[in-house]
Amino acid sequence: MAKLRIGLFGAGHLGKIHLKCILATEQWELVGFYDPDDKNAASAIAQYGVRRFSSPAALLCEVDAVDIVTPTPTHYRLAAQAMRAGKHVFIEKPVTATVSEGRRLLKLAAETGVQVQVGHVERFNPAYLALRDMALRPMFIECHRLAAFQPRGTEVAVILDLMIHDLDLVLHLVQAPVQRVSASGVAVLSNTPDIANVRLEFANGCVANLTASRISLKQMRKMRLFQQDAYISLDFLDKNAQIVRLFDQNAPNLPPQEQLMEFETPAAGKKWLHLQMPEAAPVNAIQMELETFAESILNGTEPPVPLRDGFAALEVAHRILKEIEQRLAAAKQ
Repeated sequence: MAKLRIGLFGAGHLGKIHLKCILATEQWELVGFYDPDDKNAASAIAQYGVRRFSSPAALLCEVDAVDIVTPTPTHYRLAAQAMRAGKHVFIEKPVTATVSEGRRLLKLAAETGVQVQVGHVERFNPAYLALRDMALRPMFIECHRLAAFQPRGTEVAVILDLMIHDLDLVLHLVQAPVQRVSASGVAVLSNTPDIANVRLEFANGCVANLTASRISLKQMRKMRLFQQDAYISLDFLDKNAQIVRLFDQNAPNLPPQEQLMEFETPAAGKKWLHLQMPEAAPVNAIQMELETFAESILNGTEPPVPLRDGFAALEVAHRILKEIEQRLAAAKQ
């Protein structure tokens, strides 16, 4: 099978991880990379022996697709240049720096017909993949994403840096319009919010509470889902999921007795509790998302995280930023 030729834009910390994953993916032939930073470039060449190109245009001439792993403010320019050249695009989150740039990319993608996938890597986390066969209809969601401070990534607020992972997952799970946004945030070590708390209210009645911090002493990436028939806990760091279900005594789909715990409820009488830990198969999430990108090109099918999903998360993120700005402005009056 002929391989697809791909080039990388950006050979920084995350870019080098992408280089390694591309080299390990059967569908891709890595042509080379472009990065204006000589230190990044020298490190990538020494580590992987890959070819450095002198400009984005030079690289685009020799590839079928590009992988954009550059600082967010450069995403739009590089993605637009690639699309106009008829190249397929994988673009790291957040998809663009502004909502207007995202809209222009959507228009360009429709005009050019190229495949575009956004790097919302938690869609490929083993904990999330373990739930793909389960009917998920959450009515309350709680997310915590905490990290220690790193200067890398602080060109954008924590909402665009960390929380956007959970925004994408929540939007993917709920599949309903966001009706109301409440948010507060504080800039502590950078010029943009480093910690934020958000409440989203959806048209179907679901409510999601999200907290993100990049100034924490410990790491945490957890999500809890509550729905009528189950409580689901996901740990994206430990890559596992737990499902707790309640059953009536005479439920037709009651699991084996040895897997159940009996207890009495005040209103509904005797119930059975069942704890399930679905198998979370170990996968390299970045490599898997790059594989699915190649498959979407080869098969002419929509990528698992299409551009419109990346734009939807970006749009909600900017609604949150606006709400925080308005709250801070009101507090100063």
